[in-house]
Amino acid sequence: MHTLPHILLLSAAVPAAGNAQPPLWEWVSLGSLMHVAAFALVAGHCLRHRREPASALLWLNVAWFIPVAGPLLYLLFGIYRLPEKAKLKHRADQQFAEERRQREEPSLSMAYWRAVHESRSCEPPSEEGRLFNRSLDGMLEEYPLLAGNRVLPLVDGDEAYPPMLEAIRSARHHIHLQSFIFGNDAVGREFMEALAERARAGVTVRLLYDRFGSTHAVWGRFFRRYRNIPNLKIAGWRQVNLLKAQFQLNLRNHRKVLIVDGVRAFTGGINLHDGHHSAHTPEAIRDYHFEVGGPVVQELQFSFLRDWSYMTDEEPGVLLQAAHFPAVPAAGTMPVRVINSGPSVEQEAINEVFFLAIISARRELWITTPYFVPGPDIMQALRAAARRGVDVRLTVPLANNHAYAGLAGQALYDDLLACGVRIFERAPPFMHAKAMIMDDTLALVGTANLDIRSLRLNYETNLAVYDAAFVAEIRQLALQEMACGREINLAAWRARPLRRKLLENLCSLFTPIL
Repeated sequence: MHTLPHILLLSAAVPAAGNAQPPLWEWVSLGSLMHVAAFALVAGHCLRHRREPASALLWLNVAWFIPVAGPLLYLLFGIYRLPEKAKLKHRADQQFAEERRQREEPSLSMAYWRAVHESRSCEPPSEEGRLFNRSLDGMLEEYPLLAGNRVLPLVDGDEAYPPMLEAIRSARHHIHLQSFIFGNDAVGREFMEALAERARAGVTVRLLYDRFGSTHAVWGRFFRRYRNIPNLKIAGWRQVNLLKAQFQLNLRNHRKVLIVDGVRAFTGGINLHDGHHSAHTPEAIRDYHFEVGGPVVQELQFSFLRDWSYMTDEEPGVLLQAAHFPAVPAAGTMPVRVINSGPSVEQEAINEVFFLAIISARRELWITTPYFVPGPDIMQALRAAARRGVDVRLTVPLANNHAYAGLAGQALYDDLLACGVRIFERAPPFMHAKAMIMDDTLALVGTANLDIRSLRLNYETNLAVYDAAFVAEIRQLALQEMACGREINLAAWRARPLRRKLLENLCSLFTPIL
């Protein structure tokens, strides 16, 4: 297939033969016209929906120089902002929130929700925390900071799976489970069997998995075996749906939440598959999950039900019932705020929260993340924090499970090291943990990585915990990761082979679309 540049060269090369020169249109093939038309559509979309220049230029080059495949790749992976007419998730979220508000009167099902928000809303204990929290109020008004919570770290699947299974097996009314990866393996089967047993006992079970993350389970027809069990409802999250005008493979639901009977919850980075458990994988993935008690459980419940309503169209009156939001006593003293983020809202909430935490740090900013491919705003904030004397430490895996992402992140090391950021690469097993601590004031934990995908593409759920003791626990975990790896020295790093630098820089060119 000829592209337009080839057509013009061919036209210029044809010698004139009197009046016998054929008209230009005879040199233009149908395929070439289709290629130009497809490129024009991609260019028009890039210009209509403002995005970073580097990302737009990269996609324009992909669309022009890779006929057919380039525009198709853009359609599937490049449109990280849904067009206005197709922002169905955002509209569904707004409609679901309005349904909730209509049920907040004293005699209706969501009265307790309103009472919790009025009685448990609080301010962080420190002045630094209060200033930071006020910055979030306008951005996250649906999820206020609530007092009376307890957040317990659970390290690796070995610590996380037993209490999660125990909570499932003790459920009396409902179980709501959401996971990015659900494995077609021993761990996946153990969780599904526990859910099925409770469903057969009369407990209502709702399971929401991401179809991309759970590809092996989907292709292995894993969920089909449980489709006919009474009270067990299963739905797969997808953004490819012709009926909803969605063609986007790149938008994924990365949330991992378990809520049992509306009073007990778990969230964090651990998926449900063998790779997280040492009984099935000798070098199990290193990761953090968290058991949550207190009023913030209801915030996680609402987040799950909002996603469930969008994917299943189940009646809001059924989902927003009082039994899903029972009275939850205080479980501790931690002020906690849910931070939900995703591409269907105007603000990139999690990106903004991370940015605010970095620029707000005064003494210490420690980051643990499996994927480090941030945008220029986060990079600039990290450099500025280090220059003003903040102890900035970044811990990433030594060997990444996505080699291109690891190499793209390493291309950024020099800029950070030169400004005084300390970088640690944790030795295997692969570290999938995500955490950020700001001074002794705040810990940000949950599902979001510090990469473009989490910051702008995925649906994520994090917790902002304003508690010095909890921050100290996360600091100890971070120190363990650092002790299990090596610190990067700037001089030694700059002496690495040229071929390595070239490979890193090549991968970094694709940062806007990783």
